[in-house]
Formats: sequence, structure tokens, C-alpha cells
Amino acid sequence: MRLILITTLTMIAFAANSVIGRMAIGSGQTPLIDPASYSAMRLISGALMLALLVAITESGSNRSPRFRSGSWTSAFALFAYAVAFSYAYVALETGIGALILFACVQATMIGWALKEGDRPSRLEWVGLITAFGAFIWLISPGLSAPDPWAAALMALSGIAWGVYSLRGRGLPDPLKATADNFMRSLVFFIPLGVMVMVAGYGVHASGRGLLLATLSGAVTSGLGYALWYSVLKQIGATHGAIVQLTVPVIAAIGGTLFMAEGWSLRLVVSSLLILGGVAVAIIAKQRRTRSPKI
Repeated sequence: MRLILITTLTMIAFAANSVIGRMAIGSGQTPLIDPASYSAMRLISGALMLALLVAITESGSNRSPRFRSGSWTSAFALFAYAVAFSYAYVALETGIGALILFACVQATMIGWALKEGDRPSRLEWVGLITAFGAFIWLISPGLSAPDPWAAALMALSGIAWGVYSLRGRGLPDPLKATADNFMRSLVFFIPLGVMVMVAGYGVHASGRGLLLATLSGAVTSGLGYALWYSVLKQIGATHGAIVQLTVPVIAAIGGTLFMAEGWSLRLVVSSLLILGGVAVAIIAKQRRTRSPKI
């Protein structure tokens, strides 16, 4: 029961990132905070929370210098994920954004596996083709299709997070590496800030907007990632990927409850096909890798 509770809280935290981001950036005619400021505050508060968690959990014997566990490449991927995520939610609804993000994360990781020589079974291909076809249908032009530029930004965010996840596999101390990467990512906001100022985009942040960004960074991101690492150790990567299928659904429910967003027929059907297709592919791959080789 404890594992189920922690896993549920973690999925709610991941989904809450989409809900909070939409509330802060895309709510009403005047957003509570601009996307660049939201991204910066989110990563700053996340870095502070993760640094605090590392300091609490780290013993004197394994203490290591700062910026030794992370990398600049991973930090840039984290930066790209956060910034693209924020700018996408200017125009995307909560559920659609989370679904695009999730689909592109999985697509990136599956594509890397194919590049590395993995050969899916027929059932895996059925699941992958179904999910990909439903994703194309979701973002294709139509009355209920999402904004194309916002969808492209969220797809970029998903790819960046997929790259970050791939680079983080097998790390001896993922919590410390994540804390280091959060700290490093802040450096990239310097050129972004210059570009925003030169382009003349308005930088504004209300107290509520800053509070939401801090909540997303410190609680639903920082604490959420810490919980996720503890869960993964007990359920494994495959079951972890399956559990994450619930995140877009929870995010869509949150968008309905807190943002009064509706569920279009396209979103419902494409969600079922995408999540179902990915689930079939993951389960089929697990069976293939477990089956004895002759």
C-alpha cells in the first residue's frame, strides 16, 4: 500500500506540472507570468529543493564536490525541456499538452533503442504504429486540433526530456545528478534573457505567478523526481513506463477541474489509441526480453 500511495502521488505530481504551468502561463487574457520567467523560477526553486534533499540524504563519507554528477549536455536538455514546455502552454490546453509531451518522450526513447539495434516484434510494431498514427491524427489540422506552433514546441520539450532521461540511465546517484543538472541549467537563462529583452517581449510576473512557478519547481518537480527515483528502484523501468501512461489522463482531469477545459472527441480517442499503443509495445517488449533465446 505504501508503494501504491507513493507511486500515485508521483504521477499526480508529474501531471500537476502541466496543470500549474497552464494556470500560470495560459490562463485568461493576461497570463500571471511570462514563459521565460516561469521557466527560470521553476528551475531555480527545483535546484534549491534538490540541493536541500541531497544535503539531507548525503552522508559525510560519500560527499563529493558540486557539479561532478551532472553534465552540461544533460543540463541543456533540461533547459530546453523547461523553456519549450512553458512557451507551449501559452496556447495548449492541459491534457493535449501532457499527451504530446508524453508521446514524444516515449518516441525519443523508442527511436534511440531502434538506433542501437533493438528489433521490435510484430506486436510491438502494431502498438507503435497505432500510437504514432493516433498522434499524427491528434495534431493534424482540424477544428479541434491544437495550435501547430505550440504543439511543435511541446514536441520539442518531449524530445529534450527523452534525451535527458536517456542520458540519466544507470547513474549511480540520480538524485545528485539531477540536482547538479538543475544548477547548471540556470546558466543558459543568461542568453535567453538577452534574447527576450532584445526581441522586446514583455517580462512580467505577478506574485501568484511566481508562487505557482515555485510550487512547480520545488514540489511537483523537485520532490516529484525524488519520489520517482525511490519508486523506480522497486517497480523497475518497464513498469515505470507503464505507470506513466496515467499522467496525461490525470493532467486532462486536472485541466477540467481547475481550468474548466473540455474533452474533445479527438482528444479522447487519440489518447486511448496513443496510450494503449504504447502500453502494448512496452508489455510486448518486456515479454520478448524475458523469453529465452534459442
